[in-house]
Amino acid sequence: MQKIKEYVNAHIGELYVLLKDLCLIPAPSHHEEKRAEFCKKWFDENCGAGAYIDEALNVIFPYGVTSEKKALSVLAAHTDTVFPDLEPMPYEEKEGKIYCPGVGDDTASLAIMMLCAKYICENKLPTENGILFVANSCEEGLGNLKGTRRLFSDFDGRIARFVSFDGSSFDCLVDRSVGSHRYLVTARTEGGHSFGRFGNRNAIAVLAEMITEIYEIEVPKKEGTKTTYNVGTVEGGTSVNTIAQEAKMLCEYRSDDMGSMTYMKKCYEQIFKKERKDATVEVEMVGDRPCMGDVDPDALSALRALCINATVKTLGGEAPVSRSGSTDANIPHSLGIPAITMAVWLGGGAHTREEWISKDSLTPGFEIGLRTAIDLL
Repeated sequence: MQKIKEYVNAHIGELYVLLKDLCLIPAPSHHEEKRAEFCKKWFDENCGAGAYIDEALNVIFPYGVTSEKKALSVLAAHTDTVFPDLEPMPYEEKEGKIYCPGVGDDTASLAIMMLCAKYICENKLPTENGILFVANSCEEGLGNLKGTRRLFSDFDGRIARFVSFDGSSFDCLVDRSVGSHRYLVTARTEGGHSFGRFGNRNAIAVLAEMITEIYEIEVPKKEGTKTTYNVGTVEGGTSVNTIAQEAKMLCEYRSDDMGSMTYMKKCYEQIFKKERKDATVEVEMVGDRPCMGDVDPDALSALRALCINATVKTLGGEAPVSRSGSTDANIPHSLGIPAITMAVWLGGGAHTREEWISKDSLTPGFEIGLRTAIDLL
């Protein structure tokens, strides 16, 4: 324990530098190439040979892994951010905070995960079954968890437990997954001049009808679960004096219960299939995140205890509480594999241009990360 604290204090400056380097590499979902290349080179220089980039742009560094070994552990953090920028974003430190879009979600987590790998390699720590350090792609939004899907496909049947560094609070962890289905709905009509063709069907009005029907759905109310729906964007039309020929909306539903997901899918499909006079409706599923599957409760409890132990030993106080969330853990959870998503930094403003983290929180976060990584061995 003392050696871990000494390592953290000796390498916290290195963490600050790595975090800044990563922040200045844009990484929108599906376009993480540059950040992936940086991470692979960093692993090569600090952990030795073996890191590689797969077709999903995951950077994978296997430690103590051989082709015949199963029951692997995974320690992951995602490389992508919600921002579409392809140029470096502004980075600033002031008043004990680090500001940069994506600095917390999930760049600080990524930097800590990478330094955990370095510590384990430098100390040549033994491992029974091996561990995969993964800088994975496409966690955010319509990234659709592509990176984690690919990881579990390539290592099918070999991964026993999964921990992801993500989130902004030490006092909770995600051990139950919220699934979601997301749709792009396009309505088309004849349209026309607002005065001369008055009475023609308006594509925006068609979507308005559908939105009204969505907001009349009675969501399931099963004890211990939560189900929601939302229409996030609506766009279309040409001008104020034009009857809109085309309009689009993005909508979704979410639940941490598989039965409720099935119910919501049926409700949405009934709305989508309903005949709309003088209009055509096209529906495309653009997001599919699975929810909680049949995970062995004892195995999940053991992994939860491991993550809680790392936090409590570092910070003292009460154990982090459990909650539901939509994270990279959705994929292993849907496959019946125990998984936890936990925080290794404190901050706020996630998914905004004003995102920030507390610089001081990186020291205990680094220690929590190291304890977690070592216990996963």
